[in-house]
Parts: sequence; C-alpha cells; structure tokens
Amino acid sequence: MLRQYELVERVLAYEPEADEAMLNRAYVYSVQKHGSQKRASGDPYFSHPIEVAGLMTDLKLDQETIVTALLHDTVEDTLATIEEVEKLFGPEIARLVDGVTKLSKIETLTENERAAENLRKFFLAMSEDLRVLLVKLADRLHNMRTLHFIRSADKRRRIARETMDIYAPLAERVGMYEYMREMQLLAFEQLEPEAYATITGRLAQIRNTEGGQVDAIALAIKQALAEAGLNVEVSGREKHPYSIWKKMAERHVSFEQITDIMAFRVLTDDVADCYQALGVLHRTWQMIPGRFKDYISTPKANGYRSLHTALIYENSMRMEVQIRTKAMHRTNEYGLAAHWAYKQGGVTPDGEVGWLRDLIEIVDASHDAEELLEHTKMAIYQDRIFAFTPKGALHQLPKGATSIDFAYDVHTDLGNMAVGAKINGRHMPLRTQLNNGDVVEIIKSAKSEPQLSWLGFVVTGKARAAIRRAVRQKEREEIAAIGRKLFDEIVERLPAKVGKKAIAAAWKRLGLSSELDLMVAIGTAKLDDREVMEALVPGSASGLAEPEVWPKQERAISIRGLTPGVAFQLAECCHPVPGDRIVGLKRPGKGVEVHAIDCMSLANGVDVDWIDISWGERTTGAVGRLRCVLYNRPGTLAEVTGIFAANTANIVRLEMTQRDELFGTYEVDLEVQDLAHLTRIVSALRASDAVAQADRL
Repeated sequence: MLRQYELVERVLAYEPEADEAMLNRAYVYSVQKHGSQKRASGDPYFSHPIEVAGLMTDLKLDQETIVTALLHDTVEDTLATIEEVEKLFGPEIARLVDGVTKLSKIETLTENERAAENLRKFFLAMSEDLRVLLVKLADRLHNMRTLHFIRSADKRRRIARETMDIYAPLAERVGMYEYMREMQLLAFEQLEPEAYATITGRLAQIRNTEGGQVDAIALAIKQALAEAGLNVEVSGREKHPYSIWKKMAERHVSFEQITDIMAFRVLTDDVADCYQALGVLHRTWQMIPGRFKDYISTPKANGYRSLHTALIYENSMRMEVQIRTKAMHRTNEYGLAAHWAYKQGGVTPDGEVGWLRDLIEIVDASHDAEELLEHTKMAIYQDRIFAFTPKGALHQLPKGATSIDFAYDVHTDLGNMAVGAKINGRHMPLRTQLNNGDVVEIIKSAKSEPQLSWLGFVVTGKARAAIRRAVRQKEREEIAAIGRKLFDEIVERLPAKVGKKAIAAAWKRLGLSSELDLMVAIGTAKLDDREVMEALVPGSASGLAEPEVWPKQERAISIRGLTPGVAFQLAECCHPVPGDRIVGLKRPGKGVEVHAIDCMSLANGVDVDWIDISWGERTTGAVGRLRCVLYNRPGTLAEVTGIFAANTANIVRLEMTQRDELFGTYEVDLEVQDLAHLTRIVSALRASDAVAQADRL
C-alpha cells in the first residue's frame, strides 16, 4: 500500500503545480472515514482507494482524478455525503465522486434492475466527464486482483461475469488494453477454471521445452530490420490465455491446432518506418493471406493505431506481428488516459468517444432493465467491421450488422425513414449483412416508419433501442386516438361544457403528466368513465350507478330487421360484436348469417339476398376474435391473460398459430360486451410490454 508521502510525490513528479495540501487532505479523509473497515483479504479497507489512486498516478492523471480515486468509496460505504465532499473538496470532485458511486441498495429492485440502474447512472456521469470511467476501471481492476479472497464462489463468478461483459469491453473501447487484458485474464480464471488451468499449464510446458524461442525470434526480426537501416525495438510474448481460449471456442479447435500462440511487437520512430518495416518482414518471411490489417490509415473507434500481419516462420511456425510507432504504443496501451487533456483546459480527445454518444442514446431509449443490459452489451462487446457512406464517411459496426444498423449508426432519423439500401451500387434488402469496405447508400422516405420485424435481424443496441422506441410511440399515438374518441363520448354526457382549462385541471387531478397521458389512460381502460367525469366536473358522477361487471351467463343477442322466429348466426369469419355495422346474408334453405359490414367474405356474397339489419336493444355481448403477437419470453402469456381478466373478458378459445425465436402468434376468442369493450382490450394489449402487436380479426 502506498504511503501518504509516496502518493503525493508520484503526483508532484508529473504535475509539479498540484495542490499538495488537497492530496494530503483527501488521503487522510479516506483513511478516517473507512476507519476499521476490512476487506475480504483482511487488509484495511482504505488500502483499496489508495491503490486505485496509485493506478491513476501510473497513468499520470490530474489531481482531481487522484482525489476522486481516494474518495470514490466514501459516500457508498461510509457515513460521508456528497454535500460533505463538495464542502471539503469542491463541486468538481463531488460531481466525479457521485458519478463513480453506485446507487444505494433499493430493495424493490431485482438484481438485473439494480445493475441496469447502476449502469444508467454510470454512463450518464461518464458522458459528462470520462474521468469517471477511468476511476471506475481502476477500481474494478484492483477489485479483480483481490477477487480470490472472496469466499463465495457464486459471488466471485457474478463479479467476474460483470467484469467480462461490461468493464473489460469498456476498457477496450477507450483503448486501455492493459486493463482489458488483465481483467479478462482474472475473470477467465473464475468463470472457466478448468480451461484456465489447462491453457496456462500448456503455455508453461512450451516455455520449459522451447526455452528462449520467443527471444530468438524477436532477435531475428530485429536483425532483419536493422539490415534494412531501421532502428526499432522488438518484443515478443505468448498470446493471452483468454484470447487463446476464445480462438479455440470460435474455431472449434484444440490447443494443439492453434498455431499462432506467439505475438511480436515492433516499435518504430515514425509512421514511414512502420510501412518500411512491414515491407521488410513480408519480403523476409511468407505472409499469411487475409491476416493483414492497417489500423494506421483506418484507426479503431477507440483511437487504436497499428499494422497487424501474420507470418510463417521456420518449420511452418505462425506468428503475429504488430508494427507501430512508440507514440502509438503509449496511446494503444492506455487509450484516452495516455493523452488526457484536462490539465490543458478540460478538452476531451475528439474522434474516439462517438460510441459513448450511442451508449447515452441507448440509455435514454431503453424501456426496462433487460433492454438496457442487452443493448449495452451489444454496443460495447462486438467485433467490428468498416463500412462507408457514398461520400466516404467511415462507420464502424459489429460483425453481422445490416443496412438498417448502418442507417441508425449514421443518424436515428435516417434509420426511421429507411425504405431500401444500395450496397456497392446494387439495390439490396435492408436485412443484408454488410462486409468490410462496403459502400452503403440508404434510400429513405418521409412516410416510412420503423417495422417491428426489423428487430429480427438488427444487431446493434442503438438500432434495437430506436426501433422499439418508435414502435412504442406509434402504438401510444394509436391508443391516444382511441382514447380521444372515448373521451368525446364521455364529455357529451356531462352536465356542463368542458374547455381546455378543465381538461388540464382534470389530468393534473388524476396525477397524470399531460393531456396525451389522459387520452392514453382512457384508451387503455386504466380510467373508467366515472373517474374521468368526476375529474372534469367534480360531482358529475355522483348520481351514476356503479359500472356493472358483465358475467358470461347474461350474454344475449337480438337482431332488428329479421322476421320473428327466423334463425340467424354470427359469422365465424368476422366475429361481429355489438357496435359494428352489420348486414345479413340469406342463403336458400339456410338461416341468416350476420356479418360485419367490412367483412372480406362479403365479396363472395353477391349472389345471395342481403338483409338490412342492426343490433337489438336486448343485445348484451358477443364473441370477438383477436390476433396477438407476443414476445417469446417467460411470463408474457400470463400477463396477457391478466389483461383479459382485468377487463372482465372471458376467453372462449386460445390457440398458438405461429412461433419462432423472437415471437409467438396467438388467436384469441373473447366474450365481450360491445365494440367499445373490445377496443379497450386491444388498447390495453398494445400498451403492454409483453405484446408486440395486437389486432382484431
């Protein structure tokens, strides 16, 4: 553990004008607040924030970041408050500490919901100041280094999984590869202990049997480049155990079949030397086709720049070589932290955090915890391809991305209006997967709207979040339109005229946020007529009878326009319900079929007698048919049947007609009172997160 004077000396070594008194004050404050708290290792708890601060000094970060590292756990784990931190250390440090601090435990949240809320808060704070992310990554790295002290295997695996899914990819996205590799290795040890032991054991055997082979190859590379007049540094290493295991899993091969387990790095003085060194190596050893990548001319999203190639050495041995300048190497290993610009005026590095804007958009668009976690992992944890707009603008996307993903990556509005795509000049379906180097032109229309079916093939979290948001907005508008019609009917029954002021007072009285919310609540049957009338004109519903609960045995149907005693039946093709405009078809020797006026089968009834009929006063119910498309996940069917029960509708028939990985389609026959009753049920279904689509058949 760093002593107080050692930490201060480290900071002063690269930032001589740092506030020494504030650093000392923060060190002492952290020690005092954590007091006698212990970590799982038995060490004093304050050793953890001090070690995190030490990691920040290795990256030569500013004094505010160092102080934040020292204080980052005080608000969460001690009696300290953000207000106290602000009073002692200023508003900037208080804001940084608050960004790193996790949400307090909320008992009503599930594990996933709590994780999602922590992520939401973390990303929003990170969008304002990326130093929050740097401290958080250092915090997680030190926690992973001491993870083995935690006794509970389940807890160790949970923390390791969170690290592998969220924090290691975040480190990669800001170019902090040293952090990423160490986090992955430590998480890999907990998540796949047998694979970890096997691979590390095999690597140890190779070191013992082949001795200094890595050093010998590195020397051969350096000599070849020196003969060409290049002054370079060459280092070699075995590949990361986790990357070897990942390659084994992806290629379905054994350890013995992995041929390129050694990697070498060549550091040059300038960019021209990088390309000259590449030429020398390709002339000296055979290059493996398809393995060359130029990240200097086309950097990664996190700013990573390097040349990658793979060569065949003696005895058919494969090796991977990375060529970069020394300045690139510093940036590549520590990313944004390597050239942090806060102490030069608070300017964040440009061109390397565009992905963060996408994350923030996902945070805003995600509807629940599951969506946020799903979309976040999509956004930060996928291999990339490169595609271009017709004007040459570069867009990096995950492997498997489609034209729709590309459109949303360019701009959300472009994705929403997409109707087609040209890939390399040819018209292609929107679901076409893109390849490296594709030139993509999106064809748009102002009348176009996102389709629910797009969720079946898009792969980016940004696209999925935007599509779901647009579909929900459309459904909300449809529900509001239905609610408006029902509202107008309610207003007609009031004893007084209702103006805009009365409507505004009504939705406020009902605890809603806007007039639109009021219409949605009416359309989804969350408010009944009495509640709306009372909110609009207090006292107007006092004389009304309580709404009746309609039981199954009271259903009765009467039809006006038929001769008494004539048999009739409601058509199975359209399932008319009271409130529909209806017509009768009389076939010779048969009874009268009652159809809805817009029934498609009426086109086949031109050769029979049509009878002008209408619903009788004694009609109190009928059977309506719905088609519901539900998300294929546990509990959706139970939620839908709960909606039917809440709306006093009896299920007569329920049948699954189609099912795939994402959705299940059901036909449902319901006993309802009338068209308004059926419309309310459809509106409630469309408002449910369990339902992708609901329509009357």
